Amino acid sequence: MLKAGERIRVLVVDDSVVIRRLVTHALDEDPLIEVVGTASNGAIALQRIPQLNPDVLTLDVEMPQMDGLEMLRHVRRDFPGLRVIMFSTLTERGAAVTLEALSLGADDYVSKASNDGALDRSMARLRAELIPKIKQFFATPQAEQAHTVTVPIPLQAPDAPLARLETKARPKVVAIGVSTGGPTALGAILPQLPADFRLPILVVQHMPPLFTRLLAERLHSTCRLTTQEAAQGEPVDGGKILIAPGDFHMKVAGDGSGVRVALDQSLPQNSCRPAVDALFGSVAEVYGGAVLAVVLTGMGQDGMRGAKVLKAQGASVLAQDEASSVVWGMPGAVVNAGLADMVLPLDQVVPEILRRAYRS
Repeated sequence: MLKAGERIRVLVVDDSVVIRRLVTHALDEDPLIEVVGTASNGAIALQRIPQLNPDVLTLDVEMPQMDGLEMLRHVRRDFPGLRVIMFSTLTERGAAVTLEALSLGADDYVSKASNDGALDRSMARLRAELIPKIKQFFATPQAEQAHTVTVPIPLQAPDAPLARLETKARPKVVAIGVSTGGPTALGAILPQLPADFRLPILVVQHMPPLFTRLLAERLHSTCRLTTQEAAQGEPVDGGKILIAPGDFHMKVAGDGSGVRVALDQSLPQNSCRPAVDALFGSVAEVYGGAVLAVVLTGMGQDGMRGAKVLKAQGASVLAQDEASSVVWGMPGAVVNAGLADMVLPLDQVVPEILRRAYRS
């Protein structure tokens, strides 16, 4: 947590003078953030990190001498505690490189400001998108004072998961919500599921279009289960992992032939589309209490309202613990609202899913 008077120290790394100035000006307007330096490539930035002692890097990919991915490898080896936010272009190549950066240990990403002459628009978007993503990693005195909630779960031994009364309904579907840190978390747990896993798995990961398709393709290459971006009307079948497409809420609808995916572009929920709350509310309508919901690492509280709806139906809710989360916003909101049946480190999530899916 930041102490009173402290500011989050940011080093801006980008080969574009315009982008460096845009980012610096946008961040300098926030009283809790201080841009302590800039660098035009990775080699220069690596030299400046020990001198400037930043808390966060904003890191471009395409740079001369040492690009962002190469620098990221060095940062994760030499400065493992340093937070890294990548700048990404909303193109297929940009999405692919961003997913590679996340797999190498980048903490989050923002879409890169365009140099189109619209300075006010670029500044406003940077303030709206980048500042919250920087602050998500740091508890501030103001945030702590405004959000003092006691976790309503009895404390157990330090290494034991925090447990609540289990529901008796055997799940018919697994619904997962995740945001910041999600690609890495999903890449760690979904390949653990056996090829004969019998339940459908629906995943909402906060990502834009293109990114979600490429994420599904990457996961498909490592998972035993078929993994794909969901399509309108697609059957929700056992043994399949469906990823919500960017810019669409993923819901489900039952008909005479079974349950199918229902995509829509209704208003964002919690400033998100796809939203976890939209998925959770929908599976509650179709499956009632026969749902196993899992809320993983992520900024904000998307999933908390949906978890409340699910709990009212008798469903089970698992939440990732704070220690293994990149950001304990989404799972923390579920825990603090008293909605989590269990709070688990990431490496215990799949064993618990399997236990609940196969129990008699």
